[in-house]
Amino acid sequence: MTSGFLVAALGFWFLGASSADLEGLGFLAGVWRGSSGDALIEERWTDAEGGMMLGVSRTIVSGKTVAFEFLRIETRDDGVFYVAQPGGRPGTDFRLTKTSSEGAVFENPEHDHPKVIRYRRNPDGTLTAEVEGDEGRQVFHFRPAR
Repeated sequence: MTSGFLVAALGFWFLGASSADLEGLGFLAGVWRGSSGDALIEERWTDAEGGMMLGVSRTIVSGKTVAFEFLRIETRDDGVFYVAQPGGRPGTDFRLTKTSSEGAVFENPEHDHPKVIRYRRNPDGTLTAEVEGDEGRQVFHFRPAR
């Protein structure tokens, strides 16, 4: 019984520490929709629980999904990382370099595009995402879907 209590206590401590690392990213949680030309772009993010946030993105044109991406933000011993898997391919890591209650910046200077991913929660409740790299800078504006 003592070892069971110790395992439970350690598990609680680890989850608490991991969730605290992601606490400033809670502004991302929810369903977000935006558009770019004829494309509808949607991102869905879970709450920060257990040291991770899970996300998925899809782009829809003329009623058909033309792109999708699996996303996660996770805590590790060496920091917090945004992991992007466009089209379900192996993940690319972007380290969290700046955070506040309204925004976050993730960077991977070794990657071609993007090298920088920025999210910002705006005062009107909308979300702005920016990606920047060898192909230039793209800005996406999202509104809460629900």
